[in-house]
Amino acid sequence: MSRSAAVKMSSLLMRQLRGEFSPSGGIVQIRHWSNMGTSTKTKEEQKTHQPPHTVADATNDDGDKAKKIVSYWGVDPPKISKEDGTPWKWNSFRPWETYSADISIDVKKHHLPTNFMDKFAYWTVQSLKYPTYLFFQRRHMCHAMLLETVAAVPGMVGGMLLHCKSLRRFEHSGGWIKALLEEAENERMHLMTFIELSNPKWYERALVFAVQGVFVNAYFLAYLASPKLAHRIVGYLEEEAVNSYTEFLIDIEKGLFENSPAPAIAIDYWRLPADATLKDVVTVIRADEAHHRDLNHFASDIQCQGHELKDYPAPIGYH
Repeated sequence: MSRSAAVKMSSLLMRQLRGEFSPSGGIVQIRHWSNMGTSTKTKEEQKTHQPPHTVADATNDDGDKAKKIVSYWGVDPPKISKEDGTPWKWNSFRPWETYSADISIDVKKHHLPTNFMDKFAYWTVQSLKYPTYLFFQRRHMCHAMLLETVAAVPGMVGGMLLHCKSLRRFEHSGGWIKALLEEAENERMHLMTFIELSNPKWYERALVFAVQGVFVNAYFLAYLASPKLAHRIVGYLEEEAVNSYTEFLIDIEKGLFENSPAPAIAIDYWRLPADATLKDVVTVIRADEAHHRDLNHFASDIQCQGHELKDYPAPIGYH
């Protein structure tokens, strides 16, 4: 390289360095070397390519201002309406997931315990029933809320374990995963209905924490050890739930408990008439519990006869 060429190269480098390390206000501004000579977009062009992580004001149905989230990912909530054209207000369930409960189901049906497993399951539930009745006595609303926090657990635990089993064995479940998760969601909707009518006290919330912590782990272990025993226990648990709601209805009919109007969530979920009352709500919930009773006893019977659940189609949508 000639001397003149070296001088030109040195001057070019010095000019470039001055542009990169130019002082401003006593502070040295340093650009990353990886960005040198690559950014030709103006600031206005860069702004147009930034994700729109902005939050705009919106107005809800009640006229109150709410925050509308604008997401880069384009996952916008669908606009759903009822049959009459009014907006659908519930996010936890959709109109096509609602149903009219079959209240003609036999609520007095009982599985007679004949073998050791059945008797063990039956007396396990009976031993748990009496302390609960002593604690709540005739406070049906509080009793129902605690009952639903427990009843919503087995379907979720059983569905999760069947899901994992299906993945491990590379096989179908016969629809039982969906059936059990439907049961868990239905029980949770019972709870969501009752909290519209009553607010549990602090010690009742503490009791739910304790009971749920014990029951989730106990049922998990029981299902791992013997799914047929676990389903039989739930079957007897649902029988007691039916009996509990029957007593609830008797006290409503006697006037010992106020027959208040049904909450809006219950009217939409069970497709009840607009003038439905608490008695109507308890009636359809009792029918749901009777269906869960039948489903779990049926699941236990399948396995007691030496078959697997996947061999028999699950009663999906059994209400």
